[in-house]
Amino acid sequence: MQNPPHVVVVGSINMDLVVRCPSLPRPGETVLAADVQELPGGKGANQAVAASRMGGAVSMVGRVGDDAFGSQLVNHLRDQGVETSHVRVSSNKASGLAIVSVDDRGENSILVVPGANACVSEEDVWASQELIRNADVLLVQLEIPVQTVVAAVNIARQSGVKVVLDPAPCNGLLPEELQQADLICPNVSEAEVILNCEISDLASAESAAENLYERGFKRAVITLGENGALYTHKGASVHAKGFEVAAVDTTAAGDAFAGTLAVHWHGENDLGQAVAFANAAGALTAGRLGAQTAMPDAEEVQAMQRDGVLRDRWS
Repeated sequence: MQNPPHVVVVGSINMDLVVRCPSLPRPGETVLAADVQELPGGKGANQAVAASRMGGAVSMVGRVGDDAFGSQLVNHLRDQGVETSHVRVSSNKASGLAIVSVDDRGENSILVVPGANACVSEEDVWASQELIRNADVLLVQLEIPVQTVVAAVNIARQSGVKVVLDPAPCNGLLPEELQQADLICPNVSEAEVILNCEISDLASAESAAENLYERGFKRAVITLGENGALYTHKGASVHAKGFEVAAVDTTAAGDAFAGTLAVHWHGENDLGQAVAFANAAGALTAGRLGAQTAMPDAEEVQAMQRDGVLRDRWS
């Protein structure tokens, strides 16, 4: 890309306590874990780092607490090339915390304590309105108060800024204002919640993507995990295959996908090519432990596209 897009991310910033264990505990069960690590995370911050590693000029809007984790998290974002002047510190608040259990198959179970993320306000967004208005892409998720996300989307749309919405975590119907997003990229479980449907194969995924399009989203991309992604083009669905990879930790694969998609969709204006590139980024991330520490750079993704093996299932 000759001119890297300016991506503004409004979202969460967490410290992840990543616990590796042979299996995820069932209710009432105690499992001995292998180890635990403190790794930077949070869906917003993860996607900011992913976009930066893909060559985007990235700014972060969010909050951390006035604790040791807060300064560590902000410093890490800066080290990854993310501009952090619009990250505020909440007094007498802990930074966001996620407890992530990862089993031997790479599957995970996550508990999130919002902390300072719950304090990201509409006032914060309005204080950052010039930053948002001058962006090429606004990238948002739902780990901060939803009305804050709505305010950011409204500012972006008024200024003609592209909006990419990752509706995670999703607990029900989305506010109507979020249908202004230019692109929505849920995973299977999130799409099922939004549409009150079941997705079990390619046909049901196609139906879900087309339903999102009919509900007003200009473009929809449903990530299918190891099976790639399905996207809408003028109302029709197209399947982009995933890559074969030995999963180590799938926690941030979706964040790698979203951050990569935001940069490459704007840079190429070809949604199909952007989705294929984002699939490779997500696969590489799933093959590594952690969130931000697992994000690949553009050269690694290009190598994956060149040398990786496409997955044949869901075809």
